[in-house]
Amino acid sequence: MPVSALLTATPSPGSGSSLDEAAEQAGHAASWVEENWSTWLSTGLRIMLIAAIAIVLRIAIRRALTKLIERMNRSAQAVEGTALGGLLVNAERRRQRSEAIGSVLRSVASFLILGTAVLMILGAFQINLAPLLASAGVAGVAIGFGARNLVTDFLSGVFMILEDQYGVGDTIDAGVASGEVIEVGLRVTKLRGAEGEIWYVRNGEVKRIGNLSQGWSTAGVDVTLPLTEDLDRVRSVIVDAAAAMAKEDPWSERLWGPVEVLGLDTVQLDSMTVRVAAKTMPGKSVGVERELRWRIKQAMDEAGIRMVGGVPAQAEEEPVADPTASVAAPSAFSSATSPQTLATNPITPAPNKGK
Repeated sequence: MPVSALLTATPSPGSGSSLDEAAEQAGHAASWVEENWSTWLSTGLRIMLIAAIAIVLRIAIRRALTKLIERMNRSAQAVEGTALGGLLVNAERRRQRSEAIGSVLRSVASFLILGTAVLMILGAFQINLAPLLASAGVAGVAIGFGARNLVTDFLSGVFMILEDQYGVGDTIDAGVASGEVIEVGLRVTKLRGAEGEIWYVRNGEVKRIGNLSQGWSTAGVDVTLPLTEDLDRVRSVIVDAAAAMAKEDPWSERLWGPVEVLGLDTVQLDSMTVRVAAKTMPGKSVGVERELRWRIKQAMDEAGIRMVGGVPAQAEEEPVADPTASVAAPSAFSSATSPQTLATNPITPAPNKGK
């Protein structure tokens, strides 16, 4: 047998010890795996179960919220198709409001579900969550203090939408600006002013809101007349004009009640003011006031009742004097060198200062 073969076949003293150590380590690893595989399996299954439940629950809640929002939009469109719905319901307003509420609810649901799932998964790994929660609380306080205006705007927008304080198409007075609402957001509300300008109003800056488009509006007209007019006749003329207006379109829909003559509002030395009011569709009071003034003025003219500020009644014509009659012809005395002037006022020669 060759010597090389013997050397190869004969193990060295060091190689035997290393093999024994490797085998011992492998045995320890196998035993450790055998002891902990059940724990790993249970932990893995728990994590998978938590993740699956969180995902399924999030999808189910988001779909339920989406269906609820779609149902609200369909109901708004169905009501808008009726005659009463055309007066009371604004589909665009309902759509934006429902979408904003749905977006907030979906975001809150996703945050709660996924946040709870992450904490449960970290707890399954036996990680101490107390320092993490404390750090998250401190970070949240710091972010909230630095972005307090943003948080205030967001929370104000959420409550404005939930309470339906105003919506798209409403005419509001927000204090800092006024106009028609064209978009409602969680942070900013867009208004279109009377001259066409667009106002971007932060929801957190709104301290009070006057909504001119909810419920009903009031159209008020003041009729100023001389003190000599008969009030009963004036009332009769106004009532007849208002009754004729209420029978015609579109004023029959915009007027939600009879036009009332409230009586004398003010009495002055040379005039008196009669107050006329009517309940109208929200946001249509200005148009009703203009039409009512137009018709009252026409009815007054037909009845021969003079309104203060108008053309006075038929007066006796007085002869107009000739404007050239008061202008005298040029006199001869107007010249300083005329003979008549020299005769009456002789010119005295001035003394000679040289002598």
